[in-house]
Amino acid sequence: MPEISTRSADWRDRTADLLHRSPARAGHRRVLAVEGRSGAGKTALAEALAARLRCPVVHMDDLYPGWEGLEAAAPLVRRWVMEPLTEGRDPRWRRWDWETGDWAPDDPGGWDGAEVADTLVIEGCGCGAKELRPYLSLLVWVEAPPEVRRRRLDSRWDAELYRPYREMWATQEESFATRHAPRDHADLILDNSAESKQ
Repeated sequence: MPEISTRSADWRDRTADLLHRSPARAGHRRVLAVEGRSGAGKTALAEALAARLRCPVVHMDDLYPGWEGLEAAAPLVRRWVMEPLTEGRDPRWRRWDWETGDWAPDDPGGWDGAEVADTLVIEGCGCGAKELRPYLSLLVWVEAPPEVRRRRLDSRWDAELYRPYREMWATQEESFATRHAPRDHADLILDNSAESKQ
């Protein structure tokens, strides 16, 4: 599989080109999944790619049902995001409220959505799950060394809130990687070991 460094000035264009050469698998829309470990830089890279592609981004953080919910998120993504796209509808998902530790109210204010013309980016650990891969046009694995990921996690705005859950989340990531092997099924590796801003 190809590997591109995010140090390269044209990494966005090269990734977009790979996506556009891949078939639409969610109805007539293309879905680009940005997968990787915590601290790899998935969110920043996904936002940069979405800006290049002029499309919305779905963040897995809105769909995990709590700190123990990594594995439980994939069926929700399938039901709320992938299946509607396949049926020609826009995705709509219920947000997880991290402050209350529960789903947002089941009323119009508790749901988010995205208008998808032809492309959607989804990012976060879990978006490369086995059951989601048939819908993906391009699965990108974001690679960064453990020490780089650790420094990034330490400098996050929510580092103190996240700190008590880091070990538990890392254990879930290991289990997910063993069961779903997203890196092995990736169409592209993005080497994001660079410390500079994207």
